Amino acid sequence: MNVLFEEDGGFKAGSVMADNESSLQVEMPSGKRSKIKSATVLLRFAAPVAGQLLEQATPLAEAIEADFLWECAADGEFSFLDFARDYFGHEPAPVEASAVLLALHAAPVYFHRKGKGRFRKAPPDILVAALASQEKKRQQALAMEGWVADLKAFRLPAEIAALTDALLYAPDRNRPETKAFEAACAETGLTAAQLLFRCGAIRSPYHLHYRRFLHEQFPRGTGFPDLPVPGQSSDLPRADVRAFSIDDAHTTEIDDALSVAWLPGIGSRIGIHIAAPGLAIEHGSPLDGVARARLSTVYMPGNKITMLPDDVVRNYTLAGGVDCPAVSLYLTVNESFEIVAHESRLELVHIAANLRHHEVEPWFNAETVGGPLPERPFRDELVHLWHFANACEGRRGKPSATQGINDYNFAIVGDFADPEACIVEICERKRGSPLDKLVAELMIVANSTWGGLLAEKNVACLYRAQTQGKVRMTTSPMPHEGLGVPQYAWMTSPLRRYCDLVNQWQLIACLKGEAPPFAQKSAELFAAMRDFETTYAAYADFQRLMERYWSLRWLQRQGLSETAATVRREQLVKLAHLPILLRVPSLPADLPAGTHVRLAIESIDLLGPEVACRYLSTVDNDMPETVEEEEEQ
Repeated sequence: MNVLFEEDGGFKAGSVMADNESSLQVEMPSGKRSKIKSATVLLRFAAPVAGQLLEQATPLAEAIEADFLWECAADGEFSFLDFARDYFGHEPAPVEASAVLLALHAAPVYFHRKGKGRFRKAPPDILVAALASQEKKRQQALAMEGWVADLKAFRLPAEIAALTDALLYAPDRNRPETKAFEAACAETGLTAAQLLFRCGAIRSPYHLHYRRFLHEQFPRGTGFPDLPVPGQSSDLPRADVRAFSIDDAHTTEIDDALSVAWLPGIGSRIGIHIAAPGLAIEHGSPLDGVARARLSTVYMPGNKITMLPDDVVRNYTLAGGVDCPAVSLYLTVNESFEIVAHESRLELVHIAANLRHHEVEPWFNAETVGGPLPERPFRDELVHLWHFANACEGRRGKPSATQGINDYNFAIVGDFADPEACIVEICERKRGSPLDKLVAELMIVANSTWGGLLAEKNVACLYRAQTQGKVRMTTSPMPHEGLGVPQYAWMTSPLRRYCDLVNQWQLIACLKGEAPPFAQKSAELFAAMRDFETTYAAYADFQRLMERYWSLRWLQRQGLSETAATVRREQLVKLAHLPILLRVPSLPADLPAGTHVRLAIESIDLLGPEVACRYLSTVDNDMPETVEEEEEQ
């Protein structure tokens, strides 16, 4: 005796070895023996042999039309055996009964299963809807086949083109277009960006990177709401100083300026003047909401997205020739360049000039600062600040954090609407110059002193701390070991960093003797700190990515097949004259850090953006370069 039974959602046939009341021992055509429940048995038969039943029933079932079966079936629940009798007009043979069972089972749209071997025909309205859905899926499958074929031939179907951004940044994998696109990616071995670029959906790799960043960080666009611009404070006392700023040529958000007044018999009074948008932008105001949402200015070669609207920046930037509201820190410095007293004020400061690096460094640099300098505006002040900065660095017991690291200034010539036609020029500049050092040291003094003032007054503040080599934001005045100061709070860039604006609010309240906007252990302050740290890191990653992209564009334009590099650590090198770190798997493992090597440029992928290089040779050099990690200030 043989049986047809159901197992794991399918049908099987086997020979009965033992028949118990509730279970059977059966032997499958493969020779495997199994124990099955009696309730799963659908049909008992003597012939044909178990191994042939389904083989013979399957082609017969495929010839049975589901439409015709549905027309023949009566309303109500029925057994496949009873239906097989009606269908064939006689007592069905085992193969015929099995064929009807398979046909009913294969047409779930037409027949709903109601139990062991039992079915019910679908109601007409449900059948019509199901058939329409089935046809839609069939047409969808055909469309998907066509989309995949087009994409593999690097033709862009209109349906795919309409979803370019979604496919790149937030694919909806329930959509047939997404399924077809991902199938084409798998079959071509290309990434989503590579395939869309080959198909012409991405105009430029630049747009790919920029639009991805906007999608992640600025989903509502980079425009500002139409908000009134707060005016400058008119009741501030006027400072009796001639201040000047030191920035690169492209800086428009000028946050800091310096001044020097000579004190005969004492030394000097050094002023550190910080732009004061916190005097006009109120905590909780709509303009605060804008700054809170952006948290920082975004920098990239040739472009930037400011934290504050341009009109606000223009009102509060420390522009040359203008009296500007400022938070000032005055340091009384003796002739040994020791700080003997300090005082903080809210005041109007006259900005006599905006000095630019490219104008000052040709005559004020590491080679010239020790000798006689030409007659230039603010020459004596710069020299004095340079000596003061050296004294500050010595007291901290730490070398300048910017020493031994290069800056790379990017100039993009052309219209960003057509980035492929733009030309990039990269200027390498050694950091740690006298200008760099004096600005860095004075900002360290200001950030450390004001952070200490707020800690002393028990006013909440956002600090930068470094312990055990790890830099992090905190609301506690902890040491910054890398700078050698007992506490360090970012306060000197309130036009471009939200944490500096928050700290400026706290400092202004402290100087005015008012209650600060944020209390100690404020949940709002913690949230702002957390969001700032995450967003600031994302912006910095994007800046590095865009610098890498334009660096690769520069490499492409030069048409170089080889380049020089310096080993940083195992398999990691820095390309000469470019801010690019990359891994070179072929690099010998025994090369020490600082070794100069020659690399072959094998490929450049602007969509990555990545460059693949191969080790060629080691270049003799008298002394390996000292590789220092940059400390963000």
